Amino acid sequence: MYIKSIETVDVAIPLTKPFKTALRTVTTAYSVYVTITTSNGIVGYGEAPPTHVITGESMDSIRYAINEIIAPQLIGMNILQSEQVFQKLNTVLVRNTSAKAAVDMAIHDILAKYAGVPLYQFLGGYRDALETDFTVSVNDPTEMADDAERYIKNGFNVLKVKVGIGAIKDDIERIRAIRERVGMTPKLRLDANQGWNAKEAVKAIGLMEDAGLSIEFVEQPVSAWDLEGLKYVTDRTHTPIMADESVFSVHDAIRVLNMRAADLINIKLMKSAGIYNAQKINTFAEANGVKCMVGSMIETKLGITVAAHFAASKANIRYFDFDAPLMLANDLIVGGVIYEKSIMTFSNEPGLGIAHVNLD
Repeated sequence: MYIKSIETVDVAIPLTKPFKTALRTVTTAYSVYVTITTSNGIVGYGEAPPTHVITGESMDSIRYAINEIIAPQLIGMNILQSEQVFQKLNTVLVRNTSAKAAVDMAIHDILAKYAGVPLYQFLGGYRDALETDFTVSVNDPTEMADDAERYIKNGFNVLKVKVGIGAIKDDIERIRAIRERVGMTPKLRLDANQGWNAKEAVKAIGLMEDAGLSIEFVEQPVSAWDLEGLKYVTDRTHTPIMADESVFSVHDAIRVLNMRAADLINIKLMKSAGIYNAQKINTFAEANGVKCMVGSMIETKLGITVAAHFAASKANIRYFDFDAPLMLANDLIVGGVIYEKSIMTFSNEPGLGIAHVNLD
């Protein structure tokens, strides 16, 4: 079964509300969709969003990497010799992790379809349902409390709250306003998106601990490159600290965990270049007793479906951040992961369970 063709198409979907973090504000979800067709007619799908501030990629760079570099090297390869295919994909060019991830996704979709099982079962099948959080964008405290209250009323029990803009007191006011509005029952996890330095992070988290705001964990409090700063925060707070932008590869995970610089790791397929490498990160983390979350960029239901299948397949992945499709004004995907409020389930169809991509 050989790779016959690799094709790309651009998509753009408006968000229902601007998505604001310490790194950027997003109003439209842009992505490159990838379709791989095999010699026996099996079709696999993947997605690559341009996330300049994290992966450094643009729509143009993703398209060029796939069409001009990756495709010529992979077309004609036997997809059932998948180790050879993934080795080629990961060595044909450096970085370009989202472009590689989209191709990796489509290959895994094909392999699971060939096996005749849903992808999460092909990868391990640990669970068949997930509970996602919903993200509260960083705004003024009242608007964030309004958003949090609405998400709880819509059936979400876990909120991921963006912080890291302005003074520390502003972040404290944001979290306090949310707690006053939604109470203490919902879980709150924070994501600073590298918005603090190490001492600011220790101060902010300590104040939240002293105020009894009950934070489940804090994600990427300091700059991605500052592993010493990340360790400084981890060593001086009781709240678990999660590495996100600091971990793209298994080599990054080795450095972070050997330093004990973080308590948890957030795996994103767009950082790891797909499932092939994401599994290595999770396996290493599990061997070191470190639990993982799987999250995403601002992606459509195509990319999220792949990430959810991967997350459902592994016992060590305990946290799930898959709300991005719920922020979009429309959906191009027929099939894929199924949302019932915060609960996500999968169809029994093989692969990703995607019946059609509506680009009309």
